[in-house]
Amino acid sequence: MPDFSENIKQKLATLPSQPGVYQYFDAEDIIIYVGKARNLKKRVSSYFQKEHDSAKLKLLVRKIVRIETIVVRSEFDALLLENNLIKKLQPRYNVLLKDDKTYPWICVTDEEFPRIFSTRSKDVKGEYFGPYPSGRMVKELTEIIRKIFTLRTCKLALSEVGISKKRFRPCLELQLGNCLAPCVGLQNREDYLDMIRQARHILKGNLNPVIQGLKAKMNELSAALEYEKAHKVKDKLEALTLFQARSGVTFEKLGDVDVFSVVSDEEYGYVNFLRLLNGNVVQGHTYALKKKMDETDLDLLMIGLGEFLSLNGNFAPLVLLPFDIEIEVPKVKFEVPKISDKHQLLDLSLANAKQFRLEQGKKREMIDPERHSKRIMQTLMNDLHLKKLPEHIECFDNSNLLGTDAVASCVVFRRAKPAKSEYRHFNIKSVIGPDDFASMTEVVTRRLKRLQEEGSDLPDLLIVDGGKGQLSAAVEALDALSLRHVVPVIGIAKRLEEIYFPGDTLPIYIDKKSETLRLIQRMRDEAHRFGITHHRNKRSKGLLKTELTEISGIGKTLAEKLLKQFGSVEALKMASEADIVKVVGKMKAQVILDWVESSNTASGE
Repeated sequence: MPDFSENIKQKLATLPSQPGVYQYFDAEDIIIYVGKARNLKKRVSSYFQKEHDSAKLKLLVRKIVRIETIVVRSEFDALLLENNLIKKLQPRYNVLLKDDKTYPWICVTDEEFPRIFSTRSKDVKGEYFGPYPSGRMVKELTEIIRKIFTLRTCKLALSEVGISKKRFRPCLELQLGNCLAPCVGLQNREDYLDMIRQARHILKGNLNPVIQGLKAKMNELSAALEYEKAHKVKDKLEALTLFQARSGVTFEKLGDVDVFSVVSDEEYGYVNFLRLLNGNVVQGHTYALKKKMDETDLDLLMIGLGEFLSLNGNFAPLVLLPFDIEIEVPKVKFEVPKISDKHQLLDLSLANAKQFRLEQGKKREMIDPERHSKRIMQTLMNDLHLKKLPEHIECFDNSNLLGTDAVASCVVFRRAKPAKSEYRHFNIKSVIGPDDFASMTEVVTRRLKRLQEEGSDLPDLLIVDGGKGQLSAAVEALDALSLRHVVPVIGIAKRLEEIYFPGDTLPIYIDKKSETLRLIQRMRDEAHRFGITHHRNKRSKGLLKTELTEISGIGKTLAEKLLKQFGSVEALKMASEADIVKVVGKMKAQVILDWVESSNTASGE
């Protein structure tokens, strides 16, 4: 055992081999970590009996000067106690529950004439349903209950004694048809409690008994020729049926089930749960956990289970998980499904966890744009199997018109963002005729050689617009500069957006929705745009040279001024004398007008 204080050694020697919770204190006697264990002796001793790979874990162990334990009956109890202690004490090295808001509940009060309302606190005596992941879900449930049942919304302390003594008066809700006024005896307690009983079915996700009851009531009224009342019941039935169809996935054969999944990244873990009652998904929520000690997905899942228990009090008889856990709970079966509806439910939970991670990531990136850049670079590095983060990327593209005016462009992105001041144009010098491959070799060679001579940093990744041919041309340039194994290079072919690697005969296909492909496409398109712009400017200057500069007395500077003002030679020919005078004065204007006239005569206009 490494060298630890006598206090810790004595504590380790006397630890019980029972389930419980352990607490670590630092030199200032502040709790810095809380954990649970099936076997306290084995779990706590493991911290001090080996050298740890994690730097964070090493730091934690160095800070421990005192250990306290609490023995409980089972690991299930330890899970609950750990969760409560973490939320109460918030130790520095424990996972931080980011989602610490008060969840909404629906309360059915314990009164002679119960009320049903939403709340975020449990300060009223009654039965509570939830917690629900959002106020929107609570609102939908309470609205459908009030649409079907005429329950009171007032806070009067109704009692049969008070009603018989006429202590209450009806309100506007009676006239609106939203309440049958049990406060003045227009509805008896037995009928009112029957509505409450059916409302409880809806809150438990058991809609079928309510639907069957409404159908029977509608048929009964129709048989009695009370068609108006039957139509009102029909409206309620349709509203409930629509709510059932909209409320989510149904797995009637499974009954009551809890489903958990977990996803994580470097900083956060996300544990999603779905609760099914009578096969209907009635709850769904994702906990966001701030990682402190490089926690595994198993660690995060256990924390999520503890938080779920602290809010809900118990598990369903069947709990579906993404992997096995070492915990036993009376009358609860833990299962890792591989096929069937159970696996479909697990996939649904996982999809919710991933979506939540995506939403939270975007929120954080809006606050910290650098986080977004780093994530994209990390994804690019992983997808392309690069050895380092591609903070500096350059992309090359060739452009020519029927083999003339061949040019190339290079665009530079730093930390996944355009560095426009570093964009470069190239006029092809050593290649005669339309040879894209030789042109690519020339521009890559010139660019990298220039960076070497200037002592500038080399790109972390080169991208060339094209398939195997253009990629081979870029590799030839890298070989000539002895940079073949220094600067990674890939090619992107436009037709199917294939990604080519040097030496590979077959390309790879990256997910069309991935950020990696989107960044590569963006750079390719930017290089193409930049190259085309340069090519057009070069052609325009060629036209300028062959027409305007041939006019006696019109030099290059004045020709550029005219082109800038009028946009093109054709527009200049159509301009009025007054407009031309404004730019070059009367004498030069007359020269230009004479040239225009002679040009038109020569063309037969």
